[in-house]
Amino acid sequence: MKLNILLFAGLAELWGTRLLQLDIERNPDLGPLTAAELKAILSRQYPDSAEAIANAYMAINQQYADDRAPIRENDEIALIPPVSGGEPEMTELTSQPIIPDEVTRKVLHPDHGAALTFTGTTREWTHGKRTVLLEYEAYEPMALRTLTQIADEIGGRWPGALCAITHRLGEVAIGEISVVIAVSAPHRQDVYEASRYAIERLKQIVPIWKKERWSDGSEWKGHQQGPWNPLSEPSTPSQGGDLP
Repeated sequence: MKLNILLFAGLAELWGTRLLQLDIERNPDLGPLTAAELKAILSRQYPDSAEAIANAYMAINQQYADDRAPIRENDEIALIPPVSGGEPEMTELTSQPIIPDEVTRKVLHPDHGAALTFTGTTREWTHGKRTVLLEYEAYEPMALRTLTQIADEIGGRWPGALCAITHRLGEVAIGEISVVIAVSAPHRQDVYEASRYAIERLKQIVPIWKKERWSDGSEWKGHQQGPWNPLSEPSTPSQGGDLP
C-alpha cells in the first residue's frame, strides 16, 4: 500500500520534506488502514517526532478525520500540526471581508457531531429607514477580551463546545458580512443554543458600535434590545431577545 502524506509547517521542517512517501505492508483481512493506525506507524518510524505526531490531526481528502477514519491508497492524506503556535485565533477583529468557512474551520473537531455558523449581514431597511452603509468601531483590546470571554462562557455552559467569532470593523456595505459566529459541540441541540447565546451576549458586553448611514444623515446605534447593562448576568437562550 503506497501512501503520499503532505506535511506542513513544523512537521515539514522537522522531517526536511513536504511530501512523505510510505510503502506499508498490510494484510487485507485486517480491513482498511485507519488514521489512528497510520499515526502509530509514523510514530514508530519517527520516534523523536512521536509527540508532534500525536498532537497533529489527520486530514483525508481535505477533510479532518477522526481516528477511525479509513485510509485508501489513492486518498490525499495530510498531517496537520496545530496552527498558530498550538491554538487558532478563535476571536478576531478585522477590516477585511470575512470568509465564513475560515471561521467555521476553527471549531471543527473529530469528536463533535454538529457545527453551526451564524452569519450577520448588513440589511438595507431598518424600521422604515434605508441604510446605505454601516460603519463599525470598537475599543479593540477590550472587544477582543470580551469576545474571548464569550467563547469561554460557552465552553463552560456547554462542556466541550468550541466557539469562534470574527467581527468586521470599518465600513461595511449593504449585503456584506459584519459578523460570523461558529460553534461546534458533540450534539446539535447544544450548538443551536450556544450560537444564539453568543450573538446576544456579544450585543450585551462587547464594546463595538455601529453607525448607520442613510441618504439624509447618520446615527450611532447601540444594541437596541432594551436598557443596556453589560454587568448584568447572561441570560439563557430562552430568555434572550430577538436576533438581529
